[in-house]
Amino acid sequence: MYVAVKGGERAIDAAHDWLGRAHRGAPDQPALDTAQIRDQMALAVARVMAEGSLYDPDLAALAIKQARGDLIEAIFLIRAYRTTLPRLGASDPVQTGAMRVKRRISGTFKDIPGGQVLGPTFDYTHRLLDFRLMADGELPETSPAAADCQPLPAPHVLDFLNRDGLIEDAADDGNAPGDLTREPMELPAARALRLQALARGDEGFLLGLAYSTQRGYARNHAFVGELRIGHVDVEMQVPELGFSIQLGEIELTECETVNQFKGSRTEPAQFTRGYGLTLGQTERKALSMALVDRALRWQELGEDDQGAPAQDAEFVLSHCDNIQATGFLEHIKLPHYVDFQAELELVRRLRADIPHAGAPDAGKEDAA
Repeated sequence: MYVAVKGGERAIDAAHDWLGRAHRGAPDQPALDTAQIRDQMALAVARVMAEGSLYDPDLAALAIKQARGDLIEAIFLIRAYRTTLPRLGASDPVQTGAMRVKRRISGTFKDIPGGQVLGPTFDYTHRLLDFRLMADGELPETSPAAADCQPLPAPHVLDFLNRDGLIEDAADDGNAPGDLTREPMELPAARALRLQALARGDEGFLLGLAYSTQRGYARNHAFVGELRIGHVDVEMQVPELGFSIQLGEIELTECETVNQFKGSRTEPAQFTRGYGLTLGQTERKALSMALVDRALRWQELGEDDQGAPAQDAEFVLSHCDNIQATGFLEHIKLPHYVDFQAELELVRRLRADIPHAGAPDAGKEDAA
């Protein structure tokens, strides 16, 4: 056993060395700088921050570089680092209504106060490879109109529906939300905990669930009431001072959906909400989160359970975390020699009790 362990250690050390060489790539090429990753791969950085539950673009860029571009591995690195940080306090709720938006669109109203701001998005681009990026690595010069655009504060679009009583009230229930980073999930989970889990959940998993709701698995026909991306101030109460101080600002993506609702025995006919809020520019994730959030609310709205995957809170919340999923999935790559040998011996004993089970061609000879 000792020899096997030592041999395994040497193999692991060699694998680490090989990983280091593979990580660097061709030595005649310049090394990739974390500042380049942070600025030029901003959407990957945003996903790592959102699912890693830590807003720090520099550390997210470092994690992506260390993980060779494997975003789930980078998220794992960020979460592991996050556990080493002290908890000094809790910030005040951020005021997204005062967000300095750089992108703000609505699929429900054409004319909104402050106007629609398309912002930096692939939505209106042709999905064609731009070989100029391969040739010289530079995009065409930015137009003056785009360069001079400054983030502006804008009110929430759904407030107009709320004032007329046409959409459910978004008032807080007054209960302090739990913290999934410090306490394990318990089911049934309140909406605040569900939203936390979805915000940390895997983008691809949530995208698939959200798509399923649009195809009829939960009958979740949604309109984008508003999708906004921008910066908000983060403030914290200081008891010694008696007021809040600003700690800094972070970039957020917020999505509110408007959903059809015919009413129930307890609720009048009105529109209902789905909500998504994530770190960085992660609009596909925020939109998926909003659709899944709405699907999970079927019980509190008095709707029927259709048995759709997106309606099953235990299924969604227990499987949306990509770090938990990765750990359970990849553990089967580790040695399971003893377990397999036991099952192999069992199969051999079972086959020994069946005539001709051990001879693949015995049946052909008997037939002849």
